[in-house]
Amino acid sequence: MSALAQAYLDAGWVVSGADRSLRDGGARTPVLDALARQGVRLSPDDGSGVTDATDRLVISTAIEDTNPDLTAARARGIPVVHRAAALSELLSGRKLVAVAGTCGKSTVTAMLGHLLAECGFDPLVVNGAQVVDWDAGGARVGSVRRGGDEWAVAEVDESDKSLTAFHPYAVVVTNASADHYSKEEMDAVFDAFVRGVPGPVVDGRLLLRDAKEFSGLKDIADRCPLPGAHNRANALLALLMAEALGASRDSLASALASFPGVERRLQRIGSVSCGDRQVAVYDDYAHNPEKLHAMLTTLQESFPQGVAVVWRPHGYAPIRKMLDALAEMFRATLRPQDILVLPPVYDAGGTADRSINSDALAARLADAPGKVVLVNDLKEAETVLRTHAPAVGAIVTAGARDPGLPVLARRLTQGKE
Repeated sequence: MSALAQAYLDAGWVVSGADRSLRDGGARTPVLDALARQGVRLSPDDGSGVTDATDRLVISTAIEDTNPDLTAARARGIPVVHRAAALSELLSGRKLVAVAGTCGKSTVTAMLGHLLAECGFDPLVVNGAQVVDWDAGGARVGSVRRGGDEWAVAEVDESDKSLTAFHPYAVVVTNASADHYSKEEMDAVFDAFVRGVPGPVVDGRLLLRDAKEFSGLKDIADRCPLPGAHNRANALLALLMAEALGASRDSLASALASFPGVERRLQRIGSVSCGDRQVAVYDDYAHNPEKLHAMLTTLQESFPQGVAVVWRPHGYAPIRKMLDALAEMFRATLRPQDILVLPPVYDAGGTADRSINSDALAARLADAPGKVVLVNDLKEAETVLRTHAPAVGAIVTAGARDPGLPVLARRLTQGKE
């Protein structure tokens, strides 16, 4: 939603916004501060932000039908538009390259936008994650690149199947796995999405990475500046699409080498001093078994002495749906020298069924290698991490939604209790 707000601003709209975090004098995040500096009027989602001057209310699927802003808009007869339809409208008139998939789509979107920009295109890019150095020093939301030509690159969402609101010229599908839906249902959604696309389709579900025709690009992808096999796979998908759109391989090699990375995607924040050595600190958005496995195995390869992970589930429905898969993944991936710290599920309010929490996962991991620690909040998690830091090589804060996770990572590097 913050990326959509930035895209509206760039298109010349007057924008206001409501957020639950602003209830009861809650603290503003850096993203909200960036929007406010650009003139966005911010309010708690209590209905006060919707006035007779409001032309439309743009909502996400996460908004309940009883939300006060939604109620206020309906009472005034103000049109209500889903975020996907709003973004599709903003991108109309451009040749859209849509990036879909269960995992990796934010990174691929950012990579592809960067590659095209470095190879002579000037695309508008709207992403689900912020790209390092795209925020103009905090003046903008870093998930949007203002573009000047006919091209647009956008991450489209499968979690609510709203990707069907888009009519792209070209499509990248990264992969499909069980997350919001079963793998079979996801495959069906992506199959329907790519059907009839007039331009290039790069489908990671079908890609033969050892195919001879990809060998040159695979060599470039293997030099990806981001760590991990999953990022090399992401890079190959972005390179394949960029070449299909007309970028040269010589230009692509240097363009990928200069990719600055994506915030909260194995982002190196700094380090913690532990005597005569430094313990690396990372922050990551990983929130499902596949993403957590990719994050953990990448760090384990670099830090054999141990990794300390604080992972916060981002919702009650997701942990309920993924509980067995999460337990199986952690049991198979954690080593005796690793530490997993589990705060409670992040509660974003609303009408969720709160009958499950992180203790259910901890119980499933009673026989797992490594140490599993339940904590009451991020402050207690910080204490555990600082206690165990001397024994490990890296600390990572992980999870979606909770803005406190990247704040915790930065506080660790600053040495503040």
